[in-house]
Amino acid sequence: MKILQTINHYPTQIKEQVKKLIETEKLTAYLLNRYPARHDIISEKALYDYVQNYKKRYIKQSSVISKVNYDAKLQLVKHALGTHSYVSRVQGNKLKAKQEIRIATLFKKAPLPMLDMIVVHELAHLKEKDHNKAFYKLCCYMLPDYHQLELDTRLFLINNELNGNLYE
Repeated sequence: MKILQTINHYPTQIKEQVKKLIETEKLTAYLLNRYPARHDIISEKALYDYVQNYKKRYIKQSSVISKVNYDAKLQLVKHALGTHSYVSRVQGNKLKAKQEIRIATLFKKAPLPMLDMIVVHELAHLKEKDHNKAFYKLCCYMLPDYHQLELDTRLFLINNELNGNLYE
């Protein structure tokens, strides 16, 4: 199934369970049972404040985040759900680097734990650039059920592709 590409790297047992949920049309029910409501962090300002609170709580010693926003183009480019980028600008004779986090707009209408997973993932990139053991350890430190939320977020994306957003 082409639709299962987002979970291609998961063990066969999990892929089979997801296939069964899709075939029996129980994927939507599974998601709604685990995540009955969406969050209310809609504005860019609220999102920025939300990300800053996470940063202050878990990774105080990292550099400043200058911008956090929802980005409608994100899912189309590189199949990304969020991005963390450095923007370098010349100011006088100095090079200033700013860090930005962009989160796919579809997460405006998603459950809060899924938004948390994306936020934690992008914040972890402030300390660890690569997806290595230290990166995932940091993600789990900030969000202990990170791996389950990552899987559920992928199931949310599969369900969106099959049935549209269930939180609209």
